[in-house]
Amino acid sequence: AVKDISTLSMVSKTLSQHLIRYISTSAGTRRLLPQDFHNLELPGSSEGASVLEHYKSLGLLFKRCTLLLPTRDRLKYIHKVLSEVSCFKLSGCASPLHCLGLKCYGVFLQILTAGWDELECHRVFNFLWQLSNLARKVQTVVSSRAGSARKLELRIRLYCRRVLLNHWIHRSDSAFWLTRILKPWPIVNQARLLYIIFGPVSSLDGHVVWQKMTEGPTDETSLKGLAEAIKLLYGTEAREWTADDVISLVDELSVVPQEWLMENNARLLLLSGNNICFTFMASKAVNGRAVELARLVVFMALVCEKDLYCMDWVVRMMQKVCRVFSTPWERNNFLQCLENAFAHMLMDMLQAVLAGGHDEEDNSFLNLFHLVNAQANFHKEILYLAVRSSPNTT
Repeated sequence: AVKDISTLSMVSKTLSQHLIRYISTSAGTRRLLPQDFHNLELPGSSEGASVLEHYKSLGLLFKRCTLLLPTRDRLKYIHKVLSEVSCFKLSGCASPLHCLGLKCYGVFLQILTAGWDELECHRVFNFLWQLSNLARKVQTVVSSRAGSARKLELRIRLYCRRVLLNHWIHRSDSAFWLTRILKPWPIVNQARLLYIIFGPVSSLDGHVVWQKMTEGPTDETSLKGLAEAIKLLYGTEAREWTADDVISLVDELSVVPQEWLMENNARLLLLSGNNICFTFMASKAVNGRAVELARLVVFMALVCEKDLYCMDWVVRMMQKVCRVFSTPWERNNFLQCLENAFAHMLMDMLQAVLAGGHDEEDNSFLNLFHLVNAQANFHKEILYLAVRSSPNTT
């Protein structure tokens, strides 16, 4: 078993060198590198689990065998051995969605590099980036029209997630690798790349669905991956990102590939957590964007109503943002903008109901119903606050 060979490799330097030579022979490769990666991802498939476990053990074997070599030589040796496995390459598998190859490569690398310092991990990333020619391929997808290179988008998504991102136990490791992927690019490209890696995909062919955020209100499932990535970059684990960096990225993301519906913006912010949500809203307050901020609060109330979140969360967030304004006039202007936003949205939705055909596909009445309830519940929470803070009267 690989585990036993791995333990044996630590007995002596001579034995370790013998194993290094054996692994790189055709007999060693045949025995240690099983390549049946397909049709193993069925629910409850024990074969899929066992092949992943095998590559974890193989990662430990390579780690121990090459312990005394410099990082550059370790990587060259590992590449020489693994280069025969076509399913480990970015474009090496004809059916990447139904292949465990990249996952096996990912768990292998995770075990191999566990405990390595940042400088060594930088070298690993640069090695993989050059090996896969990822820089040129990413450049192609971030500078082309969205969806014009669908197959390449899918392959980049699968490689980044399955090889570089999915297997880390600690958030600091995930933040490190995601930072390596995003940081070399200008912010416009970072946002596009973030959407390719974490955005919604078709359940039929796995391709990125670019119009999901612009065509209509979407669900939590479509936004969860993006929200988790934003939380990761905003957290203390991502030392290379400032709050302003992340706010700019979220702002840029909301126009990928065109401007999102405000409801989808609001839902992404809610899923991203209190801290990023407040920072994003406070940024608009500080920059005098009261009308935009007011519309965002209305859509947050709408999302809370639709998705069954507590409405007092929006009211507390609004209170917190009100403290950011430097003068009473600015605060009062924002509150006026907020009431205007509710009124304008209600009128727009009412017009949509009156103009609609009332067929099964027409959601305008349901949207109006949700907005009326959102407004009522939002103001109910404000009334509760007002009554609680007023002096008792007899």
